[in-house]
Amino acid sequence: MTEAALRHLSADPAFAALIGRVGPPRLVVEQNRSPYEALVRAIAHQQLHGRAAEAILGRFAALYPGGVFPTAEQLLSTSEADLRSCGFSGSKIAALRDIGARSLDGTVPTRRESARLTDDELIANLTAIRGVGRWTVEMLLIFTLGRPDVLPVDDFGVREGYRVLHDLPVQPKPRVLAEIGLAWSPFRSLAAWYLWRASEETKRVKTPISRA
Repeated sequence: MTEAALRHLSADPAFAALIGRVGPPRLVVEQNRSPYEALVRAIAHQQLHGRAAEAILGRFAALYPGGVFPTAEQLLSTSEADLRSCGFSGSKIAALRDIGARSLDGTVPTRRESARLTDDELIANLTAIRGVGRWTVEMLLIFTLGRPDVLPVDDFGVREGYRVLHDLPVQPKPRVLAEIGLAWSPFRSLAAWYLWRASEETKRVKTPISRA
């Protein structure tokens, strides 16, 4: 499937050049992670640097026997004081509790259950949870469930990547990028991964060569 996806995306010469620079895709899917855990982790990462969020998640897991990520039941039985001691804010604690409750009532599916749901159904169901927006579900679809045809058009990096790729003065609006991205279906997740790489290219600053 990867070779077919690369051929499909390479129909755009700019994409073909990007793929040539970046090389084969390294999109990692967390195949052993449940949607419940993915959502909890996403809440921890909201508005925080990755290292800070991972530190919070490390303290969170340490609350439970063996440092194993807690079940929804364990999460709901954890006191607010203990959750705050990990570094979670009040709003994030409320979101975590809603994720736990919605996991128990079936709103948050297991991996097996999610296989029976379309991308749109998962987005509709999960965005009803406190603190969970469309972008968060799209990240779950791509990096946890491995869905191949997801284009997160509200993502800054994806839109910036397209701007860089085609040397545009401004980023495309989400609705415009969604229309453009129809040409990349059914491999839009991989297109997003390469657009993130294009965005990263602009962040690399070459170290000036000393002429002293």
